[in-house]
Amino acid sequence: MFGLTLLRGKLKEAVICLRAGRVTLDYPFVPLEPPAGLRGLPRVEASRCIGCGGCLSVCPPGLITVEDRGPLAKFTWSLARCTSCARCADACPEDAVSMTPQFENATDTLADLVMTVEVFMASCNRCGRCYRTQTPLDPPHPRVYHDSRVDAICDKWSEGREKPAEGRV
Repeated sequence: MFGLTLLRGKLKEAVICLRAGRVTLDYPFVPLEPPAGLRGLPRVEASRCIGCGGCLSVCPPGLITVEDRGPLAKFTWSLARCTSCARCADACPEDAVSMTPQFENATDTLADLVMTVEVFMASCNRCGRCYRTQTPLDPPHPRVYHDSRVDAICDKWSEGREKPAEGRV
């Protein structure tokens, strides 16, 4: 009797499964459209970046590094470690960092997941005026000679003009 009940239950289960039809996706073979609002990999618009280091300060996996190259700062993003938390986008005061819907990061070469952004660090990329950051997001990274370079370039930029007040953007 117990065997008959078990067989009947298995037949009902088989009928339900066969009626449902196909329930899987052809995902690896057919591209999948990401849902609205998906946070994928970050994208940096270098023309808007002022190099404040806010993204570097708040990144939980520490995937952003900066290299001091004189008047340029080279930001390197190791996207293989990105958790798509979007803290970098939230911390960016100039909206230079945004999250894309790109979620597929499988690759044969790890170098494909490295993004490099070079930023001119002496003046604002939008207006050209010299600036000094005075926010809680001041960069913790080693930019040893940054202040002296900013002073020198600001003095050169403002020859014959009124020098911008310290702390003004």
